[in-house]
Amino acid sequence: MQRLLVAILAAVDAAIAAAVGLAVLLAPLTLLWTLVLGASADWGALWPFAGTLWQFGHGVPIVIELPGEIISAVGIAPQAAAFTISLTPMAFLVFTLLFAARSGARSARSGAGLLGAGAGIVVFAAISTGVALTARVEMASVPVAAAIIVPASVYLIGALGGAVRHAWNEGDGGPVDRLHDLVDGWGTWRLVPGEIVRGASAAVVGLTGIGALLIAIMVALRGGEVVALFESAHVDAVGATVLALGNLAYLPTMIVWAVSWASGAGFSVGAGTSASPAGTELGVVPGLPAFGLLPENGSIWMLVIVLLPVAVGAFAGWIVRSRLVWHGAAQPLWPRVAIAGGIAALTAGVTALAAVLASGSIGPGRMAETGPHPGWTALAVGIEVLIGTAILLIAPRHRDELAEERTDRWAEEMAASTTEDAETAVIAETLPGFHEGETQPLADDGFFGNGSTPAPR
Repeated sequence: MQRLLVAILAAVDAAIAAAVGLAVLLAPLTLLWTLVLGASADWGALWPFAGTLWQFGHGVPIVIELPGEIISAVGIAPQAAAFTISLTPMAFLVFTLLFAARSGARSARSGAGLLGAGAGIVVFAAISTGVALTARVEMASVPVAAAIIVPASVYLIGALGGAVRHAWNEGDGGPVDRLHDLVDGWGTWRLVPGEIVRGASAAVVGLTGIGALLIAIMVALRGGEVVALFESAHVDAVGATVLALGNLAYLPTMIVWAVSWASGAGFSVGAGTSASPAGTELGVVPGLPAFGLLPENGSIWMLVIVLLPVAVGAFAGWIVRSRLVWHGAAQPLWPRVAIAGGIAALTAGVTALAAVLASGSIGPGRMAETGPHPGWTALAVGIEVLIGTAILLIAPRHRDELAEERTDRWAEEMAASTTEDAETAVIAETLPGFHEGETQPLADDGFFGNGSTPAPR
């Protein structure tokens, strides 16, 4: 009965995750349909439009094919009438990923992690299938297979990640526990996998904070350009609200761009363009308000900003080294070398995945290449994080650190000694001849091995 309840709750979580994402899109679109289009609105197009945007928010590309009458009316080149938009607004994807991770962890906490994750994935895949089959827009089509598989894969990664993480920390009585027991038999190396994941998590969080900080600084410095682009769009209050929400959905994407810029790899806004600390060559860019935050120029001296990812790596190394000292495993060199390399490799892998999601096409022609290059960005971040991590993990141990370790071990020994004394006192109270008020029991029965009363301590 409990396993059935876990599966039902996981299925409800998946339905809520999908419903919240669709509701976030339907609410402003309904407002737009009501206030702007009015009585002439085609309400039958509301759901297909919202469903297509929901799929796009989870990484599904949209193929735009403009009909001939629009080409003639707008006067665009025929070769620009068909193009793909694949630059994902990652806010929807991140929400689904985190919600799925929470659901998977809760299922694992209830003792049925795989069952709960499986139930949630099935329900989310069913909802994705329903959206893919019913939300079809004439001029903006999405591949049906991708519309079903990609959103379900996002939920799958989140749910399994949350379940495995909780099972690794707390146990599940199943395959994760058996793997954990196997790793525990590696001696000093048993700490390596866990510390790699812990250090990489700290590095990823630190890099995200750097990206968000850079975005905040650019908003403060170039907020006027953003406002000017809003004004040049000539939209009313409803249009400005929808435009602002659309730019907000791309905030995680812009954070990835900022991390790529801080690493020195930079990003592009169209073929043949680049924006990096060493220099900026953008040319003409679309008049979207978010592009008002793009830096106008750079300098070779701005490459000093690459020290920020190095500092993030040092922070991750400090966290791991402190734990190694606490566990008394900071002395062997090669496990620390493996941890430093693993943190850098895992952080680079996460960065590469984020760069893939934060790059793509936003229009025809040269706008088909936009965002950071996944390979170069991952390489730059990996090297910088490795340098910072290695400084803290592989450097010789300072005498203060050794003194701290000795102090920690002394405290543990004192705590163990206190526990043993308390157990001895409890046993002594049960012995014959114990008198209240005496510091030691009368051991005239030879309990202490020599038949004499032990001397007071």
